[in-house]
Amino acid sequence: MAIEHADVLRAAHLARVGLSEDEATGYVDDLSRILKMVDQLQAVDTQDITPLAHPLDATQRLRPDEVTEHSQRERFQACAPAVTDGLYLVPRVVE
Repeated sequence: MAIEHADVLRAAHLARVGLSEDEATGYVDDLSRILKMVDQLQAVDTQDITPLAHPLDATQRLRPDEVTEHSQRERFQACAPAVTDGLYLVPRVVE
């Protein structure tokens, strides 16, 4: 795949990037080398190559969905300064 000077200028226009003619010429050369390298990589035969392990392929261990701690409301509210109907009473902050 070849890239042309007009392609670089069009991409720069769409990205709202201001490029001079010299900068665009430099990008044409850089992008052409990158595309050439991609073509070389795609030409490599990878049929017998085993893919590397990927951390996203690992499954996460799940804990059982069961209650492990019971309500201790009375215990915690026993040391609160003021409690009414199971709710903590706090002083008014905004008048």
